Amino acid sequence: MRFGILGETRAWYDDGAEVPLGGPARRALLALLLVRPGEVVSADRLAEELDPGGAVSAHALQSQVSRLRTALGPAAAIERAGAGYRIVVVPEDVDACRFEHLAREGRAALGDGEPGRAVALLREALGLWRGPAWDGLDGSETARAAAVRLEELRLAALEDRIEGELRLGEHRAAVPELRELVGRHPLRERMAGLLMRALFAEGGQAEALVVFEETRRRLAEELGADPSAELVALHRELLSADPSPSPAAPPAQLTSFVGRDEEVAEVAELLRVARLVTLIGPGGVGKTRLSVEVAAVARGARDEVCFVELAPLRDGADLPQALLGALGLRGNGLQPGGGPTAPVDRLIAALSGRMLLLVLDNCEHVVEEAAALAARLLATCPRLRVLATSREPLGIIGEHVRQVRPLDDEAAARLFTDRAAAARRGFTADPRLVRRVCAALDDLPLAIELVAARLRTLDLDELAGRLDDRLGVAARGSRTADERHRTLRSVVAWSWDLLSEPERRAARRFTVFAGGASAEAALRVCGTDGETLESLADKSLLEAVGGGRYRMLETIRAYGAERLDEAGERDSARGAHARYFLELARTADPQLRGAGQLEWLRALAAEHDNLLTALRGAVEAPDPATALHLLAAASTYLWIRGASASVAPYAITLLDAVGDTPLEGLGEEYAICVLLAASGAAGRPLWRRHRAAAEQALAAAWPGDRAGRHPAALLLWLMRSASEADPRGAFALVSSQRDCPEPWARAVAWYVSGFGSLGEGDAEAGERALATAAEGFRALGDRWGTALALDVLAGLAGGRGDRARAIALTDEALALTGELGALEDSADLLVNRGDLRSDRGGRPDDGGGRLDDGDGHLDDPAAARADYASAADLARRAGSSTCLGAALRGLGDIAVLEGDLDEAERLYGEALERIDPHWVKSLGNRVRTLAGLGRVAEARGAGPAARKRYREAAEAAGDPDRLRLMGLPASVVEPVLEAVSRR
Repeated sequence: MRFGILGETRAWYDDGAEVPLGGPARRALLALLLVRPGEVVSADRLAEELDPGGAVSAHALQSQVSRLRTALGPAAAIERAGAGYRIVVVPEDVDACRFEHLAREGRAALGDGEPGRAVALLREALGLWRGPAWDGLDGSETARAAAVRLEELRLAALEDRIEGELRLGEHRAAVPELRELVGRHPLRERMAGLLMRALFAEGGQAEALVVFEETRRRLAEELGADPSAELVALHRELLSADPSPSPAAPPAQLTSFVGRDEEVAEVAELLRVARLVTLIGPGGVGKTRLSVEVAAVARGARDEVCFVELAPLRDGADLPQALLGALGLRGNGLQPGGGPTAPVDRLIAALSGRMLLLVLDNCEHVVEEAAALAARLLATCPRLRVLATSREPLGIIGEHVRQVRPLDDEAAARLFTDRAAAARRGFTADPRLVRRVCAALDDLPLAIELVAARLRTLDLDELAGRLDDRLGVAARGSRTADERHRTLRSVVAWSWDLLSEPERRAARRFTVFAGGASAEAALRVCGTDGETLESLADKSLLEAVGGGRYRMLETIRAYGAERLDEAGERDSARGAHARYFLELARTADPQLRGAGQLEWLRALAAEHDNLLTALRGAVEAPDPATALHLLAAASTYLWIRGASASVAPYAITLLDAVGDTPLEGLGEEYAICVLLAASGAAGRPLWRRHRAAAEQALAAAWPGDRAGRHPAALLLWLMRSASEADPRGAFALVSSQRDCPEPWARAVAWYVSGFGSLGEGDAEAGERALATAAEGFRALGDRWGTALALDVLAGLAGGRGDRARAIALTDEALALTGELGALEDSADLLVNRGDLRSDRGGRPDDGGGRLDDGDGHLDDPAAARADYASAADLARRAGSSTCLGAALRGLGDIAVLEGDLDEAERLYGEALERIDPHWVKSLGNRVRTLAGLGRVAEARGAGPAARKRYREAAEAAGDPDRLRLMGLPASVVEPVLEAVSRR
């Protein structure tokens, strides 16, 4: 017999049937006896439990105990012992005792550095809870004390489990749960610390610091205490850390790993000598789970791992963009205009120096593209290793193919028994019958899990009989992969047929999602309720993956998609999917320009695949109006995240369908479509064709006295137009919004007007306008716009010699780009700060390696070197060749100052190869690099070579006046101008 007090007090016979305990008095007595099974509980305490504060006679107590004995029967004896009673049961049969044992084991595993084992134990422990302890222990003071103790142990186990998940890299899934827990327990410092770590790992340094400040304030206000030394140390660590994006971790596993331990070790060992290993086998054989466990071994060895789920992809052309997203990389910086960098080139730049295991899961439907990309990355990134899963080999040189076979007899039986016990408490069965069932399922793990989940409602004998009827066999011998695939399909069909009609409808409609869905999205698109979703998860048709999200395994999704077509519901499901994500994008859009920017960026990033799927569906339908609305609503998110290139192919297809004339009432959306099409190299001809009509449509949407629907389009239109021969129309359109009722558009107008004043030579008016823009963006809480304005203001302050203010403004901008995860822009700002700290301008050395700048401040080459080195690291991680070139140029400048001419020449040469000569922001770095090579030649006494380099620098600048206006130091400008004058 088993007993439960973690929730309402209940008891079950060994076959799973519930024991009828009777009324609340008997349940309360049983709960108190079970808190410490085998220990004597005094009659006085039991009487108090029956009637707190009342007077219960000894006879009445004895009567209740007698009735409880009758209900329990001989399986659990209640004995009289001295002045009280005790229950004689095995502690492991009481859920509270089992919980405490598992929680202790889990904490010990965590302390031993085994986070995977710890998480599995703690999840099992916490899974025993059916409700609050107060439900069964809420009578006497003794009962309440027991409930308090158990609830405290539950919270501690939750913290241990989440810490283990964070050690395994499962940061993203942990954040929503931790937010809720910290909200309910604001004074628990360990929970606050876990939330800080999870947020920081996802790039949310600022949010992590806010959590610390809120916790510190609450502790002071409510307890009059300071944060613990541990929390203060964590705060200090996060303040000094350099946030970098975390590669996508393997999906969280909510069940124990059974069998294949030797295979995990063998594959992990193989990856130490082989750079490409491909796990092949039929669907459902366990390739993904094996790859997850191998990845866990690599993470345990402190290797960097990036797990890329390819199942959501429908087009192999999207593969490079999917890898960029999994690596946490942006497609471009906050300031477009330099032309898009090819995603593959960005990947190579980001991975060329990293030691990383890249897991490509489910390659079979994009196998050609996956093979080509893997081959190129392995050839150009010498420290990269790739683990792929597929139904067929990638077929490239150096590939080690590992066949993943069905489980052996023992492992299959263990898996079935493990999953069956989760479905039916106390499950036991004849091992021969279990073996018969597993053999009928070809020992395929997915088939075993689907069938075992059915033991909630079927006996094993009945289940085995139904399988025999469905599969036509009782056992099998050696089987081919194709035959095993047919077995799995039959099992999926059998499990599907056992669903109720509401469950089948929800399951088939769920197949329109890409990469999973939140519970809210699933409820809306599937037209179902929470109970149905939970039932599908119980039956293994869906997986609950943490953070309130569900996903469907690809094998089941493919079968469900066929059923969706068969039911004639694909169009309606796609339409519901598109409507939901259009509504989500529209809700998020204004928040992305305000204080909710970070929260909504994360929310949309979690749904990135679904947004692309909704867009693809609308384009293919074709439904151009919905597609235009989706593009426009998601545009701010796409640009801030640097992912605009991911939708460029859809925008191009859409423009071909729409033609040269905007749809009625959708002129602004049409202009945004033109912008997004131009973010890809193939869209440049379309930009030239549609630009005039799009600008006219945008001007009609933003007449100046009333606001359009998408303010971000104004700024991006000007940035894209700035590289054109005549950007005056775009400038006039955007700068005319200074009195617009939309506050973000007003800030953009002041930002643009500042450049106009600077171009006219009125630096003071330009700086005032830019300061007004910065204040407008800052008041809204928009980090994107504020960082753009601060960057320009810092340049102006540095240009007039106020380096202290320039550095302070750059520091503020750096904090904002760090919060946004904009590594490329952070690298650019670090180079700027390094320049501010290192530019000598020919001033004398103060004798200590630092230079007086004439206004009481000193140059600091050591700090500048650190900035350039940090910029180079960020640029490599971002895959930004141009920003890396700028950082190398800065390090070359330091090498010149230190007299290391060979190193300077090497650094300048590398920089020149990387800097994009066509991007306006790269112009100053190209000029400085060429001038640096001139200085190296001059220091070596090679006058003609020096003058040649200086003239190249002048030609890059365009003309002497432009060179003087670029804000470059005298050590760069003067020799260049002198070389030009001698020509």
